[in-house]
This record gives sequence, C-alpha cells and structure tokens, in this order.
Amino acid sequence: MAQGTIKRLTDRGFGFISQEGSDKDLFFHSNELQGVEFNDLKEGDKVEFEVSESPKGPNATQVKRV
Repeated sequence: MAQGTIKRLTDRGFGFISQEGSDKDLFFHSNELQGVEFNDLKEGDKVEFEVSESPKGPNATQVKRV
C-alpha cells in the first residue's frame, strides 16, 4: 500500500492526499474510507491507500488512517 498525508478536506465528502514521492495529489472520496469516518479525519493525518485509475486520472481507494 502507498502512504501519504491528508492535504485538504472539503465539506462535500472528498479530499486530497499528498502522496510520498510524488508531486501530484490524489483525489479520494469518503466512500473509499475503511475503518474511519470522514468527519474524524483531519488535514495532516497519515493514511495508507491503493492507487487506481479513473476516467479523470489516478485516485486513492481503500483509504485507511495509520
């Protein structure tokens, strides 16, 4: 699993993860969270995730807080 940090959260149930070793942030949706509720996340939290391709580019799936 890849690791990164929550960079930005929105009030619409999605956010962006700063991925270690990459300049591009990854989109994630609250539907992809495992073991944590969206409202419990904070910017700066460390997370693990899988990267998958979507029509709009890569995004984070199976997101877990570490």
